[in-house]
Amino acid sequence: MDIANLSSIGAIQGVTVRDTTAIGADDSLVKNNSNLFETILNTAIDNVKTTNNYLSDAENEEIRFALGETQNTHDLMIALQKASTALQYTVAVRDKLLESYKEIMQMQI
Repeated sequence: MDIANLSSIGAIQGVTVRDTTAIGADDSLVKNNSNLFETILNTAIDNVKTTNNYLSDAENEEIRFALGETQNTHDLMIALQKASTALQYTVAVRDKLLESYKEIMQMQI
């Protein structure tokens, strides 16, 4: 196994492979990690809100079409496809997050 690439992994996190200090000892690194978590959490919440909005729009278009308020099937199909795609994306992200969580929980310290 080639371990030469491990130094680039440490550079992504802001820690070099040769660094002997504990990760928690550096306050700036802890703050960056909490900001990173907050950013990821806010992005996930925005993703769910956007998906919910697309689903609501699709439902409204279905109701308008069923009541005869509109004859435009094009807008209905666009709204349904947007909702379907957004829901599939949200479910895929959720599945990957759960898979990652399970893998982390199985790690031995």
